[in-house]
Amino acid sequence: MRILIVEDEKRLADFLVKGLHELGHITDVARDGVEGRRLALGGEYDLLILDVMLPGVDGFSILESVRKAAGDCAQVPVLMLTARDGVDDRVRGLESGADDYLVKPFAVSELFARVGALSRRATSKHGGVASTTLRLADLEVDLLARRATRGEQRLDLTGKEFALLLVLLRRRGQILTRTTIAEQVWDMQFDSQTNVVEVAIRRLRSKLDDPFDLKLLHTERGMGYVLEDRS
Repeated sequence: MRILIVEDEKRLADFLVKGLHELGHITDVARDGVEGRRLALGGEYDLLILDVMLPGVDGFSILESVRKAAGDCAQVPVLMLTARDGVDDRVRGLESGADDYLVKPFAVSELFARVGALSRRATSKHGGVASTTLRLADLEVDLLARRATRGEQRLDLTGKEFALLLVLLRRRGQILTRTTIAEQVWDMQFDSQTNVVEVAIRRLRSKLDDPFDLKLLHTERGMGYVLEDRS
């Protein structure tokens, strides 16, 4: 999923980004309510993780703006976070259109479980069945088991290699620049003096493509990398 986190506590936001990336999700972060509302209304997100107490504009105001908006963003699932354990706050959030509510401090594993539940619920509302498997040619990635295979052969991938594969696979057929890959996989600004992306691509290719006749990971010189079946 593509997830927007609106959270002004930097340590918490960074921790959530790291964990969600490891689960294969793409994340954007806003540190204040004004930026959070702008991104929520302008972006195409599958889930919002929204803190209540924010500088500029509070989480309730963002939620109300999202629910009143036109288009698909009005239907996006919203998980509210708050340090206040008052019943009134929870009732207000749910009545304003929040799908779930989590009180700080919370176990991160519980948040991840709720993210998964909201994902399945949203997919069901659209009349589908939540898919936990991505496929391209003979490549199959099981998101729940965090396992990738080609044919009957399992690919022995590290955590970063798996995250890199997911970014490429979710946007199959699209050329991704080194900057985009660095931001999505390592959550960092790309430094043209480093070769971290090239090294990671080379290691992934050695496991994903080298043992097989059909090559899926392609380099577009001067542009970036693309995952697609060109057979």
